[in-house]
Amino acid sequence: MSSTQPHIGIVIGSTREGRFGDKPARWVHDLAKSRSEVSFELIDLRDHSLPFFNEPMSPAWAPVQSDAARAWGEKLGTLDGLIVVTPEYNHGPTAVLKNAFDYAYKEFSRKPIAFVGYGGVGAARAVEQLRLVAVELQMAPVRNAVHLGMVEFLGIWQQGKRFEDFPHLAQAAAAMLDDLTWWAIALKTARSKS
Repeated sequence: MSSTQPHIGIVIGSTREGRFGDKPARWVHDLAKSRSEVSFELIDLRDHSLPFFNEPMSPAWAPVQSDAARAWGEKLGTLDGLIVVTPEYNHGPTAVLKNAFDYAYKEFSRKPIAFVGYGGVGAARAVEQLRLVAVELQMAPVRNAVHLGMVEFLGIWQQGKRFEDFPHLAQAAAAMLDDLTWWAIALKTARSKS
């Protein structure tokens, strides 16, 4: 990884036992590795045991006090953008994922973010909510996303199908990665000048 090359984190947004999120995270990571302009890293929220947000102030206004939150912020600080892999619970993102967003601010600011969603409607409602959160954190959500609807999700999870059995997913991922790469390079350049 070059110090001038943007580095993107692919965040697995569920910590549940038996989760599906590892599969799309590894799949998009494998696709992304073929890109030479940016580098990618898998980030598992299981490795960041953040307590429920209970800081005296928002990270937008004061440093976090929790050691786990400081470590999370340090990890985010090494990144130039994110791909968030998320399920949808009750028409929204997971609590653990929203909590991870709440525990940082400046480490997210002026960086692009993209989404891979899975579940009944491809986690479209969870992704839409996360886009709003990302905007509040001064991130730049890219338009294109990958949505694994119920057919793809159950096919891969329970019926022995592979991502390659659904070629439209790779097409969606290519468009998402194109957008994310452009924004990661542009915003890293702009951040370096300010």
